[in-house]
Amino acid sequence: EALCAMNDHRISKEGVIVIKSQSFRSQDKNRAEAIERLVNMVRAAAKVEKPRRATKPTRASQRRRVQRKVQHGEVKRLRGRVQGE
Repeated sequence: EALCAMNDHRISKEGVIVIKSQSFRSQDKNRAEAIERLVNMVRAAAKVEKPRRATKPTRASQRRRVQRKVQHGEVKRLRGRVQGE
């Protein structure tokens, strides 16, 4: 089920997996390489991703962010026209 859910061009809509190997002149070596790729594909599908846990930013990081915004705004404010005397 997880294998069919993978968005991979080698899996057809019917769920047929097509792995092609033409690296070697020997059919046995090509078959072994194709089987190895199939095993890697199954392992990748079986791997369970741990869910991301949402966290709050620290107060110090919030303060640094606001300070950077204030500095950037100041730089942009100073880009205006120069007033003649």
